[in-house]
Amino acid sequence: MKKGDHKLIQALNRSKVLNKIRTEGPISRIDLAKKNNISPSTVASAVQELIKDGYVVEIGTGSSSGGRKPILLQFNPNNHYLFAVAITNSLIILAAMNLEASILKKATFPIDGLQGKELVERLLQLTDDFIRSYGGGGQCVGLSVTVPGIVSDTQGVVYYNTKLRMENVPLKRIMEERYGLRVWVENDMNSVALAERRFGSYAYSNLIYISIGDGLGSGILINDTLLRGKHGGAGEFGHTSVNWNGIRCECGNIGCLDTSISWVAIYSRIITAIATGRPTLIQELSGGDYAKIDPSMYKEALRRGDRLAISINEEVAEHLGAGIVNLVNMFNPEALILGGEMALGNEELLSMVRKYISRHAMPILANDMVFGLASLGGDDKLIGAAAVLLQDLFGFSLIESSI
Repeated sequence: MKKGDHKLIQALNRSKVLNKIRTEGPISRIDLAKKNNISPSTVASAVQELIKDGYVVEIGTGSSSGGRKPILLQFNPNNHYLFAVAITNSLIILAAMNLEASILKKATFPIDGLQGKELVERLLQLTDDFIRSYGGGGQCVGLSVTVPGIVSDTQGVVYYNTKLRMENVPLKRIMEERYGLRVWVENDMNSVALAERRFGSYAYSNLIYISIGDGLGSGILINDTLLRGKHGGAGEFGHTSVNWNGIRCECGNIGCLDTSISWVAIYSRIITAIATGRPTLIQELSGGDYAKIDPSMYKEALRRGDRLAISINEEVAEHLGAGIVNLVNMFNPEALILGGEMALGNEELLSMVRKYISRHAMPILANDMVFGLASLGGDDKLIGAAAVLLQDLFGFSLIESSI
């Protein structure tokens, strides 16, 4: 056996042992050997390294089936931490998180219309301040950044984002040179799809996550592997064209879904309705200050039975349902998840889209598909950023796992 092969097997065994402790701990060394089908000596060596590195701790003894009581092992998520940065089209969110994707410290900042080079400079300034101010103990395992748009996870380059005017930005190289940490860069929708699989309520190997917010995107898992495409652009659901008589999108195409059902499109529709004298609770809720109108105000109007909000919600459901039927017929997912500000708490939208799918999708592909709202809440993008780093750190893709 070549030396390189031996090291790879050692690393794989260590990853298998660590993940079994994470998912089934407290657990004994002998059970680790049995469940991973590896020798007790290999387990002992791996566990010794994991304890030394602070990933695992001994927590006492378990029951004995004869002989000495076994020592139990448990994952220790708080001896290390990571930095997560979630960039949206309107916010930069930073956090320090433990190795179970729990937030230790968090800060949120508006982008304020910054684009391109100015946005990158602002990102670095905020990250500088956040890292400098973090006073938590433990060892940092790296920094993970998620951003909407076409992203190369291997190169760590943001190839293209229409709203933020980011083009060929080598974020991984820039941040690794600046902070001396290992850096991961991933598309935001891919990261949340991964997080819903690993930390959310959707433990399915084939799932699609769709977010409706200030943009519209999707992340697609096929056989537990993220579908990225050649340039990292797979899943640009918002830029699928559904109306050739529609308006021109920022991407250059006409009638994209993004121009029909994103929050930007809905906000424009609300303002136009108010300007033409159409009565709506949204005007009352905003106090006449249209800059205050946001998705939560729109959803409050929905809950109160506002006719304008209901009409818009029905239009969104129709367009979204048509797009989702295409995804269902093309990818046959086990689960399809709706997330983002426009979807969370909008049960009526979920119900209308579900009915649309049942009417129009191929029955064999849709009848047993799980369809629901996202489970990770408002910190989903931060948890997504953590999931990208932790997937690599713990080798999710290399081993069998039942997370």
